[in-house]
Amino acid sequence: MSDKKYEFTGETKIVFGVTLKRIRAVRAIGFIEAGTIGGWISSEANLSQASGNAWVSGDAQVFGNAQVYGDAQVFG
Repeated sequence: MSDKKYEFTGETKIVFGVTLKRIRAVRAIGFIEAGTIGGWISSEANLSQASGNAWVSGDAQVFGNAQVYGDAQVFG
């Protein structure tokens, strides 16, 4: 069984010259159901795959040196 909680959907967009990738939950993450489409990140370094219920939702964008981990939720 994989410990990963999300995967990239293949959908991308460019914001401020940075390529962002949309995520999808591959398993339940807290109140997020498997298959839920999430927000946008530039790399796995931005959103923890391993610990807690961290998640980026909707049109929220996380990139650069920003890191979402633990039980943090980013919306908007």
